[in-house]
Amino acid sequence: MNDNIKENLKDNSTWMRVLYMAIFVIIFNLVEILIAALVVFQILVLLFTGEKNRRLLSFGSTLGNYVYRILQFLTFNSEEKPFPFSDWDDDEQADESF
Repeated sequence: MNDNIKENLKDNSTWMRVLYMAIFVIIFNLVEILIAALVVFQILVLLFTGEKNRRLLSFGSTLGNYVYRILQFLTFNSEEKPFPFSDWDDDEQADESF
């Protein structure tokens, strides 16, 4: 085996990243379920009230941003670990746009 490959396999930071990535794959799947439930609930609210729920709109926007941060990390486009390993980014603009 090439010495460079051996060095890469022994690099603890790579294995820690793989561990974090596994954690975020699990979180991503849980958030997918949450988003599906949010969609169904928002549809029910719309059917029964005729209006979209503003809090659900804001929460959906925040979840969308969170999913984006997770995907950026998982695809190696960011080294910053999303929540719970960093601050939760509240989407303040979401409240203003609705």
